[in-house]
Amino acid sequence: MTVYAVPGLPSVERCLVMGVVNVTPDSFSDGGEWFDVHSAVRHGLELVEEGADLIDVGGESTRPGASRVSLEEELARVTPVIKGLVAEGVPVSVDTMRAEVAKVAVEAGARLVNDVSGGLADPDMSRIVAAAGVPYVVMHWRGHSKGMDDLAVYSDVVAEVREELSKRVASVMAEGVKESQIILDPGLGFSKQAEQGWQLLAGLDRLAELGFPLIIGASRKRFLGRLLAGPDGIPRPFGASDDATTAVTALAAQAGAWCVRVHNVRPNADAVRVAAAWRKGGESG
Repeated sequence: MTVYAVPGLPSVERCLVMGVVNVTPDSFSDGGEWFDVHSAVRHGLELVEEGADLIDVGGESTRPGASRVSLEEELARVTPVIKGLVAEGVPVSVDTMRAEVAKVAVEAGARLVNDVSGGLADPDMSRIVAAAGVPYVVMHWRGHSKGMDDLAVYSDVVAEVREELSKRVASVMAEGVKESQIILDPGLGFSKQAEQGWQLLAGLDRLAELGFPLIIGASRKRFLGRLLAGPDGIPRPFGASDDATTAVTALAAQAGAWCVRVHNVRPNADAVRVAAAWRKGGESG
């Protein structure tokens, strides 16, 4: 069974589970629920109790159409939450597109930088990550939230995402990021229509050929709600797609994903353990 040893993060014989703590008033599925520091830290600790291996703290919504917040506001949102979780011994990731936020977060104890822009939003990000030496999630991204749906134009989404991720890897490595630091994310829901999301999931093996750990962020995404639409065609609400998220997690883990990023941890923590047992049974048979 493949086990990716990512520096500074848990190394286990199964897919890892990243729990989401959005310190925002407007994230697509849980905006405002954990907006104050005490609630956010408590929620992060609850996710760890439910089986999360690390907690991803973000202070800026990247839902379709979202406006950016200021650097100062983003720092004010995430820094105390990261410090609070680190003080409790929790492995923390920071979800940011800004190099300065990444720098402050790592100084506060964050072990991973999760950049949905893959270094495109801030030209200083790669340099900061290289200097910090922490793992770096490079996600496939074509533009900011306000216009990203207009950029979901592909002839072969798997081939094009693979090619664009490969270029981003070359770019961040040219800035000093080491190969061992890099984790790739196909960017489900970011400049992707529903069918393109399913095509990417079906093509994970082709993305894995790039040779880097893969993190999958399908949790409560629009493509799940649309799949589960009722007879009236109305997509299922975000929070009502958690069972479908767990199904994606099980299949992604079975396909060899390094980590899944989820809102509802407990069933997904169960799913990755089931997938690991299934794969192990097949290897010993």
